[in-house]
Amino acid sequence: MNILPGNLRFGAGQPVKRLEDQRLLTGKGQFIDDKPADSALWLHLLRSPHAHAKIVAIDTSAAASMPGVAAIYTGADLNKDDIGTIPTLNIFKRPDGKPMTVPPRRLLAHEVVRYAGEAVAAVVASSRVEAQSAAEAIAVEYDVQPAVVDPVEAVKSGAPVVWPEAPDNIVGAMAYGDAAKVDEAFAKAAHTVELDIVSQRLVPSAMEPRSTIAEIDKKSGRLLLHVQSQTPASTRDVLAEAVLKRPKDSVRVLVGDIGGGFGQKTNLYPEDGIVAYAATKLNKKIRWRGDRTDEFVGGTHGRDLTSTASFALDEKGKVLAYRVKSIGCTGAYSSGAANIIPLVLGPFVQTGVYDLPLVHFEVKTVMTHTAPVGAYRGAGRPEAVFIVERLFDAAARKIGMDPRAIRKANYIKPAQLPYTNAAGQVYDSGAFAHMLDRAVKLADWDGFAARKKAAKKKGLLYGRGLTSYIEWTGGRAHTEKVSLHATSQGRVVLHSGTMAMGQGLQTTYTQMISDSLGIPLDKIDVVQGDTDLAMGFGSVGSRSLFVGGTAVAVSSNDLIQKAREKAANVLETSVEDIEYQGGMLTVVGTDRRISLFDLAERENGAKLSVDSEGEVDGPSWPNGTHICEVEIDPETGVSKVVRYTTVDDVGVAVNPMLVTGQIHGGVAQGIGQALYEGVSYDADGQLLTASYQDYCIPRADDVPPIMVTLDDTAPCRTNPLGAKGCGESGTIGGPPCVTNGVMDALAELGITQLNTPLTPQKIWQAIRDAKAG
Repeated sequence: MNILPGNLRFGAGQPVKRLEDQRLLTGKGQFIDDKPADSALWLHLLRSPHAHAKIVAIDTSAAASMPGVAAIYTGADLNKDDIGTIPTLNIFKRPDGKPMTVPPRRLLAHEVVRYAGEAVAAVVASSRVEAQSAAEAIAVEYDVQPAVVDPVEAVKSGAPVVWPEAPDNIVGAMAYGDAAKVDEAFAKAAHTVELDIVSQRLVPSAMEPRSTIAEIDKKSGRLLLHVQSQTPASTRDVLAEAVLKRPKDSVRVLVGDIGGGFGQKTNLYPEDGIVAYAATKLNKKIRWRGDRTDEFVGGTHGRDLTSTASFALDEKGKVLAYRVKSIGCTGAYSSGAANIIPLVLGPFVQTGVYDLPLVHFEVKTVMTHTAPVGAYRGAGRPEAVFIVERLFDAAARKIGMDPRAIRKANYIKPAQLPYTNAAGQVYDSGAFAHMLDRAVKLADWDGFAARKKAAKKKGLLYGRGLTSYIEWTGGRAHTEKVSLHATSQGRVVLHSGTMAMGQGLQTTYTQMISDSLGIPLDKIDVVQGDTDLAMGFGSVGSRSLFVGGTAVAVSSNDLIQKAREKAANVLETSVEDIEYQGGMLTVVGTDRRISLFDLAERENGAKLSVDSEGEVDGPSWPNGTHICEVEIDPETGVSKVVRYTTVDDVGVAVNPMLVTGQIHGGVAQGIGQALYEGVSYDADGQLLTASYQDYCIPRADDVPPIMVTLDDTAPCRTNPLGAKGCGESGTIGGPPCVTNGVMDALAELGITQLNTPLTPQKIWQAIRDAKAG
């Protein structure tokens, strides 16, 4: 971890309004679709209508003769040109001990399609409409094969096979803990509770659909890729080295504004690769813009974890052992994080904020004939926390304990910190019981009975949900590089490899630099999304401020130190006699001084620059308590969250207003997961929820006012800022909180378990069945 001067300020605690909003809200954003046409050719993809089929033949002759068509490419064409595949991390073992094996992820399907929506041909034409029309004229002969869409069914004997080299459809497996000791504890336990739990598959719903533009720079001959990417550097490297098989410095990736990422825009997509390939083949600017349907059928999905979980408890509600068996679905292909999410990231937090050292977790990742599953806000942590929090509520109800009391009986105590959990992860700080106590007071816990009574008079069922969550952040990359420049024009410019996609990084970084250098906010520029200027890891796993902000703080200190050295030389004194304040470097006790920007004018390029690296000691562990109240109309099954209170530990909040906004957005997505959202395929692998007519996301009136309180009593100990990640917290605490609230409302009818999404139809049917029973 970097050690920084104690007197260096980082803008902590200041609710600076978002600097980027004036530009974004007045139509001055630089999204990909804002780029001029410049006579670019348009690319359109023909997608497979079948979930599993052999490609017998593709006839492009009719399409090639249509107006405006410049080129048509198939998987066979790319194969002839030795175009590579998109790699995944083959770091796991199968249950038989052999290395994992997955089908190659091609830009266009070759010989076999493995999910409905996989691209089989690309048409390049003068206009988007001409490319679409020509694609419809391509004749593809398919030999349709049986498909499997349910990961639980996929591992059964005789199931259709996605990839012949894995005939059981299992990609990888991991186990944690001691099975024998857990079995022994269950045999002796006073109480046991078990639930079958599904975190259903979700479609990320960013405001801006994926888009790509590729062109050859006329001066340098380099390939320029304009793309939405949370990780520009790795996107460049994968495209150059793995796909196009060319030197990575021959490719420059440029990312403008991103209208929402949520983890979905982390990896290079086949669409990005085929656009780049077409640009190199035709030496023309090529552009592609996805429709919403492209996002549903061609983008990565999230979640999709099926689990059976159980607690063994003593008479007082202390958990003696915790057992989970899970199947995580990867879809037909493994995206970069597809296997890491269920096999590693979930188990990292599966014990939550509780002292549960005796565990046995078994996790398998399984292929199906469905769209690939990848990172989606929280990536593994929402699924894992959902399991443990649902179990605690079920156990409390079975034993007859207050849901607060059973959690307090199992919380990790302050004296146990730093605490190593069952997956070997070290929690450096936290005050878990304190968070619960604050949330209980702020949520008016004692007033719940009166509100429930009032709802009952209206004929409504009324319940309360409680969740304590913990989050792992850092993206397994604990360093980040930035460059900071003072220019002769009186500006300070930061180059960072992290990516803004709605979090407000321009604001946060600017206020940090402003406070540490004493430079006005309007004199500072934050530049991101250019692999020629910054090659950091990027923005995943809530690491942008936690790790990237550390690098910003280091660079501010480095620039001051370099400026002191330069000023000492100019003013002919020792470095120790130079004092920096507010952009001026002064010889202590005199009026001899020089400005930071005058020093820059003396440098080559008229700028004073430092390249810096921030390093943290390990992940951060944001945590908190969420409490909600839910009303249900038993006549319709409609549920509505009417109150929502959170107390969140994000360590030191650099900008509390932005943190609060992040938690609001995460909770809204959590409500969506609990009540509304869910991907559905039919038995043949057809996506039934391929648009917002069939896939429901929460609207503004589905989200109640959310009371967010930030608690800084347990600052992070693994970075010099004391900050913890915050971007995914709401999606981790939200789903189990809302689900626990719905189940609490239904408990009086004897309904103890329903799987999300808790749709009106599902709840109405459960109420009807319970009354009939």
